[in-house]
Amino acid sequence: MEFEEIKKSHVKRNILIGVTTIAVLTAGILTFTKAKYRVTESIPLVNGTINYKPYDFKMIAMYQENDSGEYEEIEVMPSSGYIINEEKSYCTVDGENKDTSVILKTIDGNHTFSGLQKGSKCYLYFDEYTGPIRDTLLANYLTRLTRNDFSTIVTDTTTGTIYYADTSKGRTYYFAGNPTDNWVKFGGFYWRIIRINEDGTIRLIYQGTSANTTGSNTQISISVYNNRDYGGVENAHVGYMYTINQPHGLGSNSIIKELLDQWYISNLLEVADKIDGNAGFCGDRTPYSGSGIGLDYTLYGAYNRLVTNKSPTFECDNRYDLYTTKGSITGNGALTYPIGLISVDEVSYAGGVYNVNNTSSYLNTGQGYWTMSAHDYPYYNGQPTVFYMAGGQIADARVNNECGIRPVINLKADVQISQGSGTSTDPYVIAT
Repeated sequence: MEFEEIKKSHVKRNILIGVTTIAVLTAGILTFTKAKYRVTESIPLVNGTINYKPYDFKMIAMYQENDSGEYEEIEVMPSSGYIINEEKSYCTVDGENKDTSVILKTIDGNHTFSGLQKGSKCYLYFDEYTGPIRDTLLANYLTRLTRNDFSTIVTDTTTGTIYYADTSKGRTYYFAGNPTDNWVKFGGFYWRIIRINEDGTIRLIYQGTSANTTGSNTQISISVYNNRDYGGVENAHVGYMYTINQPHGLGSNSIIKELLDQWYISNLLEVADKIDGNAGFCGDRTPYSGSGIGLDYTLYGAYNRLVTNKSPTFECDNRYDLYTTKGSITGNGALTYPIGLISVDEVSYAGGVYNVNNTSSYLNTGQGYWTMSAHDYPYYNGQPTVFYMAGGQIADARVNNECGIRPVINLKADVQISQGSGTSTDPYVIAT
């Protein structure tokens, strides 16, 4: 009997142990299952997000290049100004061998990772970026939009946003609305970025000697556009350069061109090695109706685009530059100095509309200033007219009126930003 009682006791004990073991295993399986099928979580980064499941992603270590060229471990992924060192960065699954299927790179300022596996452990090394200014800028504008409706003004505060359009020469990025982060300091002056040209050069418009957004200090002077031969003024005088009785002549300089050239000589010659001479300026005066010659009543192409159809374009049939051809771009080679004015199409892309006030536009200075775009040669007063910015709206003025002058230049594609975040108090500074 005692033997049977002892045996019975062992059986009970074994049963209890077995039940307990099953319970533990069941709990473990349920826990594993719960983790495995858990909703995907994410790691928020300064510049993007890695989506992951808890059992997938094990560890990430990050190192950033310091001023001495050595790498220091960091806690937060850098955003602008740094790119992934593709040769040095790697991931492993087994802790020893590099996973060659993983792609780690920086594309248009975004740190991109693909091909990660369960159990991946990654080591990311970040180098200070010293490449083209285009890529440095795009790294700061992660919201990229297109515009299709140009019949209404853009008044939004568009900080962190850049727009883009595709042309026959490639993609151009431009600012619209009221961005607060497109300020540049260069040559001792403040500028606003109009756009990144298709060739990677950067188009700037003069803002003054301080970070003022309005007032007469946002322009270098006021002047007539052209009043040569006053009393016999004809179509030709809508040209930045012109020849009498020719729609696209280049024989004479307008008054405004002579003033801009002189200002360039006095203020920008010392930094001329940073200024591009090929991107040019659009002075298109192709007639839409009429001949554009003599006293013939003429409406120009920009009138049709901006007044009639509200359809601007970055394409340009008559472009002023220093070279007749360079790369894929053909110009007229007529300029002596690489300086000009904004086009009315660029104002439209920036959010301006003909005869509609837009005080929120970053191009609004509270002053009237010239563009380079021909408007018309009216039949009623014999005075050709050119588009200008009247405060915050696109308008037109006779060439013998006095309006402000805001120079426009293009920075070379290989210049570098030495510091700054693009705000008025911390503008991008071009390395010298």
